Amino acid sequence: MMTLNHLNLCVRDVPEARTLFTTYFGFRALTEKEKPPLAVLEGENGFVLVLSRFTDETPVYPKAFHIGFMQESPEKVWEVYRTLQAGGVTLPHEPRPVHGSFGFYFTALGGILIEVGAEA
Repeated sequence: MMTLNHLNLCVRDVPEARTLFTTYFGFRALTEKEKPPLAVLEGENGFVLVLSRFTDETPVYPKAFHIGFMQESPEKVWEVYRTLQAGGVTLPHEPRPVHGSFGFYFTALGGILIEVGAEA
């Protein structure tokens, strides 16, 4: 069986993205470079997230593109929501039933849609 173990996410501001993922989503920084801007992060499950910006243009993702952080329960979704809210992250709505699950979406990092959800 193959397992997806890393992703290179192109972002407008690498330090901003690093802060978001390390502060709110449990990643830790493994490597950082200034030129070209690059940060390599590792999640609790060993997943590696590479944050890069190799051009002066803001990356453009398709409208439906998003990244998701699935939680073990609706209570955990509420916990993540409250932590983001306390940190000043703009959240358009509270967690609610969405597409057969329970969660919320928000846009950050220059237009990347982020989902936090759990099975309903």
